[in-house]
Amino acid sequence: MAASRGAVVLKTIKKIVVQFCPFESNVRSTRDFLVLVGSEKARMTNMNCQVITEVKHDQSEPLIDITFLDGDRLVMKGSNLTTQEMLSALQKECMAKDLQKPGAKK
Repeated sequence: MAASRGAVVLKTIKKIVVQFCPFESNVRSTRDFLVLVGSEKARMTNMNCQVITEVKHDQSEPLIDITFLDGDRLVMKGSNLTTQEMLSALQKECMAKDLQKPGAKK
C-alpha cells in the first residue's frame, strides 16, 4: 500500500462513496484508498462524514465519488490512478475548500 505523506483530513467532506468489483485486477489502489479514508484516525477528523462502500459483481470500473460540504463533487476513476494520486487529488481539493471558508487564514 502506498504511504501517505500527510494525514487524511475529512473535515470539508460530507460523503465518500467507494464502489468496486473485487474480482477485477485494477482495484488495488481503490481498496487501499478506502482503507485510508475509513481508518479511525481519518474518521476522527470529521465524525459526520459518511464513508460508504459499494461492492459490486458486475466488472464495473472502480469509482470514488466524494461530496463536499458545499455540494461540490470529486469523482475519480480508480482503475488508472495510484493510491497516492487519489490522496493528492483529495488533499488538494480539501485544502482549497478549507481556504474558501469565511474567516479562514490565507
